[in-house]
Amino acid sequence: MVEIKSDAALDAMREAGRVVGRALEAVRAAARPGVSLQELDEVARGVLAEAGARSPFLGYRPSFAPTPFPAVICTSVNDAVVHGIPTGYRLRDGDLVSVDCGAELDGWTGDAAVSFTVGTARPADLALIEATRRALDAGIAAAVAGGRLGDISHAIGTAARRARCGMPEGFGGHGIGRRMHEDPHLPNRGRPGRGFPLRHGLVLAIEPMLMAGGRDDYRTGDDGWTLFTMDGSRAAHIEHTVAVTEDGPRILTLP
Repeated sequence: MVEIKSDAALDAMREAGRVVGRALEAVRAAARPGVSLQELDEVARGVLAEAGARSPFLGYRPSFAPTPFPAVICTSVNDAVVHGIPTGYRLRDGDLVSVDCGAELDGWTGDAAVSFTVGTARPADLALIEATRRALDAGIAAAVAGGRLGDISHAIGTAARRARCGMPEGFGGHGIGRRMHEDPHLPNRGRPGRGFPLRHGLVLAIEPMLMAGGRDDYRTGDDGWTLFTMDGSRAAHIEHTVAVTEDGPRILTLP
């Protein structure tokens, strides 16, 4: 069932989203060569604790997962697309890192992700991140009252294909509110004018995941969580929680 949020709920979700934005900022600032992924997770834990928020990631176990997720952020490096578990791996110069984070505050949830490079950036990685950002911006711009869910999907998919990037088949965004994952599912490709109507108060986590090699297939790592590009090419993932309003899209996960 799709829940339409009141304006008061949107304001409450903005506060949860603000925590997410601050956590991602702190993690990005701490990410440099030699820092471990587990240390980045500790940074995010500190931000959530200071805000009095809990993590919807920690202990989360969807049907496909062999174990509960053990961290408050996902850290996906280089050819990892999404769902990477923070380990003792220490960042290296030139790594491309995607970090996904959620926060629950006063019963409401925010979810967002960033991608960035560590140290000396490869031009191709910067171009991939920019393509992913453009896909997200296109999706957000299409999240307008009176439209349809397929308008967002079509905007994301068109931007990704224009950049000749692949997108993992079957993965996309989702509704969000009191729980991290709610209806409706938001594919990263689709037909305009189709799907659930976009109404004031609908809140969506919009999250393009682009793979530089152009293929849509992927493989799941030995941990049962991490998705990797099949061809070893690099990937980027950028996400915001966005409310559809009569005044246009409202991004809820800015710092």
